[in-house]
Amino acid sequence: MTTDILLTTLNARYMHSAFGLRYLYANLGELRSRTQLQEFTIQQRPIDIAEKLLQSQPKIIGISVYIWNLAETSEVIALIRTIAPEVTIIVGGPEVSFPQDQPAICGQVDYVITGPGEISLRKLCEQLLAGEAPENTVIGGEIVALDELELPYRYYTDEDIRNRLIYVEASRGCPFKCEFCLSSLDKTALAFNLETFLIEMDRLFQRGARNFKFIDRTFNLKVSTSVAILEFFLQRLSDGLYLHFEVIPDNLPDKLKAVLARFPPNSLQLEIGVQTFDPEIQARISRKQNNAKTSENLRWLRENTGAHIHADLIFGLPGDTLENFAQSFNQLVALNPQEIQLGILKRLRGAPINRHTETYQLRYNPQAPYNILSTRDIDFATMQRVNRFARFWDRIGNSGRFRDTLPVILGDDPFHRFLRLSDTLYRLADSTWKISLKRIFELVYKVLSEHMDANPGIVRASLKLDYQRSGQKGRLEFDSLALNTIDRAGVANKRQQQHL
Repeated sequence: MTTDILLTTLNARYMHSAFGLRYLYANLGELRSRTQLQEFTIQQRPIDIAEKLLQSQPKIIGISVYIWNLAETSEVIALIRTIAPEVTIIVGGPEVSFPQDQPAICGQVDYVITGPGEISLRKLCEQLLAGEAPENTVIGGEIVALDELELPYRYYTDEDIRNRLIYVEASRGCPFKCEFCLSSLDKTALAFNLETFLIEMDRLFQRGARNFKFIDRTFNLKVSTSVAILEFFLQRLSDGLYLHFEVIPDNLPDKLKAVLARFPPNSLQLEIGVQTFDPEIQARISRKQNNAKTSENLRWLRENTGAHIHADLIFGLPGDTLENFAQSFNQLVALNPQEIQLGILKRLRGAPINRHTETYQLRYNPQAPYNILSTRDIDFATMQRVNRFARFWDRIGNSGRFRDTLPVILGDDPFHRFLRLSDTLYRLADSTWKISLKRIFELVYKVLSEHMDANPGIVRASLKLDYQRSGQKGRLEFDSLALNTIDRAGVANKRQQQHL
């Protein structure tokens, strides 16, 4: 079967669905009947992806390019260019949307669409299929009112609904100007028609969708809309319903609190971008955040709702230091979110934070994901230590598997104690990857009891409880040693009694 247009991308994982592709497809008008969607993951071999893309002999291939799939997408495009040079390749997405800062991939393709692509892609494909190829190879995305867009939700397949995250958006844009984020380039946030949006959500729900991930940058910006959406889902509470929202940390009025408190445990995840508690850094990167209100709201959410709180911090912001970051980390730990996502600053193409590069000597990895390597105030070795900290924190702090042991690790100075644990774990294992869970437990025991002056009995007891709860099989090495010590002591006592 042949097709004229093929829209594709490489997702980070199979469970992710390409929301942007479905928007492009929905707005192709009469060209939809001549178009296919194909999704892949970055774990698949580029040559296998190229083979599948070319099976239907497309005339046009449109590819969404992101920071996480740039390298793999470049390989796929190079293969298609070699095998089928007659195919027209169009790319779009955040990674190619800034003409003054485009990656090499743009030189491999025929056309680049910058910014919103729903309308511009359709017009470009109409021209190409009519034999009227435009001379300009970089095409600015056409912005239209949201009510002029065809919504994409009907193009989620039954397989998507069964096996993948269902991405939805009630609004686009962001009124805030945090310089590390591309949303800072938006003029404001615009909302889709609420009634139309909820009709689409009901259709998805009736089809069996239970996992809704809202990609709105500021879900609680307009509280009346937030409450209406939450009430909609409260009326449809069922086993398996799970909602993910990104919320502004310092905007939680009583009306919103009241509805959040009505959701049962394990049905809400709230992503809360704290990023830093330092007011000077906040001002430097144009971030407006009431730190006292943020702390108060986080504390209230943990004490009064069943929501899973995923809070974000960023290391490496202009002017940040290790000690300064430690203070933000310790403040956040004290507020007890279930997860702390420790992110390393990345150089997003087009982001305003790039204006600080020279002053603060921000040096980034030249390859995606463009993570910060060093700054004026943080050397490369320290940056590497914090990268390892972040990896071990995911395995130990965020996993939920070390519930009883984590307080023993963190003590009264969470950042420095966990950094010491991380440094020693890395020295012993020489890696942060491919360490089995059982081995992590054994290494944590060794570090705490031999290198951090923790009471071995308390460490052993807490780790045993956590290990049993994890469902892992087999006896831990330190547990066996402890039993052997007890057995030997028992034999010695028995012999002593016999002698007497």
